[in-house]
Formats: sequence, C-alpha cells, structure tokens
Amino acid sequence: MGKRSVVWNIVPGLIALSAMTVSASAGEPIRATVDANSLSVAADSVKIAEYRFGDVPFKPYVKELFTPNGLNVLLDAPHDHLHHHALMFAVAVDGVNFWEETPTAGRQEHVRFADIVEAGDGGEPRVGFMERLNWTDPSGATLLAEQRSIVVPPSRPDGRTTLIWESRLAVPTRKKSVTLTGSHYFGLGMRFIRDMDGRGKFRNADNKPGTVFRGEERLVRSNWCAYIAHVDGDEVTIAMFGHPDNPRGPTTWFTMAQPFAYLSATLGLHEKSLEIVEGKPLKLRYAVVLWDRPVESEEIERLYQQWQR
Repeated sequence: MGKRSVVWNIVPGLIALSAMTVSASAGEPIRATVDANSLSVAADSVKIAEYRFGDVPFKPYVKELFTPNGLNVLLDAPHDHLHHHALMFAVAVDGVNFWEETPTAGRQEHVRFADIVEAGDGGEPRVGFMERLNWTDPSGATLLAEQRSIVVPPSRPDGRTTLIWESRLAVPTRKKSVTLTGSHYFGLGMRFIRDMDGRGKFRNADNKPGTVFRGEERLVRSNWCAYIAHVDGDEVTIAMFGHPDNPRGPTTWFTMAQPFAYLSATLGLHEKSLEIVEGKPLKLRYAVVLWDRPVESEEIERLYQQWQR
C-alpha cells in the first residue's frame, strides 16, 4: 500500500472553500470547486461529476457523472418522474417516505461538509468529500443521521470514470432504533439519459435473468450489475458494484430498460424491513463505473474483485 495524504477541512454550514487541488507523481491534477449549491469535480478543467447539495427539493444527489469522453449518463428530474434525481439514495424511515417527493415525504437536510483531498494509494490523485445529513420528517424531527462519503478519481480518455459512494446511517440522539422499509426499487438509484431508454441490456456477475416483478421490472441478486447501451451509434457501459460487507448481500438489483432505463441497488426492503439500533450504524458501500465502450463481464469482474478488497 502506498502512502496516502489526506487534508481535512471541517467547517460548519457551507463549505469555506472555492477550490482544492492535489497533484501526484502519476495522473493529472484534479480539482473540486464549490458554490452555494453544488460541488463539482474536474481534471484539467474537464468536468467529471457534479454533486448537488443546496437548493434541492428534498435530497442531495449526484446530478452529473461523465464518461472519459465527456458523456453525462444521468438524467435529473424528468417530467415523468420529477423525484428521479440522477444518482440518489433514499428509503423509507419509520414509515416516512424519502423516495417520492410529496407533502408527507421526508427530507435529507445537508448539515455540513468535512472535505477531503486525497492523493491516494500508489500516487493516483483523487478528490473526495464527506457530508453530514439529517433525515427529517415533515415536522422537522430528525429520524436518521447520515455520514455520506463520495470519492472520485480522475477519468482518462482510454480508461474509465469511477465514483465511490459510502453511507453510514445512524440512530440520532434520543432515539433507540429506526426501521427502514420501502418499495422494491428503494436504495441507491440511477436514472439514465433518454438516449439510453430501451437501447441497452442489463448484465450481472452471475449471468442471471432475474425475476420479473412487474412489467419490465426485474430483481436479481448479484455482486454487480451493468447496463450496456447504444448512444449516438456508440456503446457505453455503466456498472454498479455492491460491497460484500453490505447487509443482505449480495445486492438485490432493480432493473428496467423500458419505458425508461433505471438501475437501483436495493436492500430488499419490500420483503423485509431492516432495523438500525443505537450504537450500531448501518454501513453501505457502492461504486459506479463508466466506460465509453462495451465491456465484457470478465473485465468488470476483475475490477470488482480489485475494488472490494
């Protein structure tokens, strides 16, 4: 393991930072810029990702994520499902729905950032951040406390884009436990751009067809799931990994290609609720990987094995 350098800058409220840059012996400089509502990650001025935390209807989320060739694969708040926010995480907590966005829905409130610039193992630069959120009910009471970490290494034209998402969900002060429930698609969900609707196929680590839940919707348990789709005559691959230490592994994936393309890493909450008790936080870890080409299962599996160690 190589030496890591990490810089922490914890500031209450909005992050007191306009830009952070880290360089290493291998790889290009990578920079995170923050304004009142968004944190953007770019390398050599080429945007890789945007995280939206302010001026959001109900929850912070990854608004944009680009392939190495510059294609954003995420769709935010389409007219058919305004509550689909690109790459987002939500479940129901003690009966309060954080997925749909209605007058009775809960809100994920951004509290502050603990910002990380990390040179990474082996000298590869990367930018990451940790965010603290309170999940509140319509009255403003906190039901769940989350520590969310996102790390983005720089993408390269001949390589891939990677985003690592970690959530640590804890019972807030003065509560003994909380119960997670939800529909069969609740979890870390990804809505794809319109050009990918109905133009691709899903694949998973075990080559399982999955179980039809309703219509085009399928559920399948596997370590990873990928969507390979045609965009402007080319093929793009998007894979999502679920860490084996996540509860109820391997991950239960929700997939659908029509009438729109969607992928979600779920906890099977539609079948069985999940309780979090005081002093024992629930830890979840996922990765999203993008390529500007079709990728065979063997290559995805090799990368998954490297990542999950």
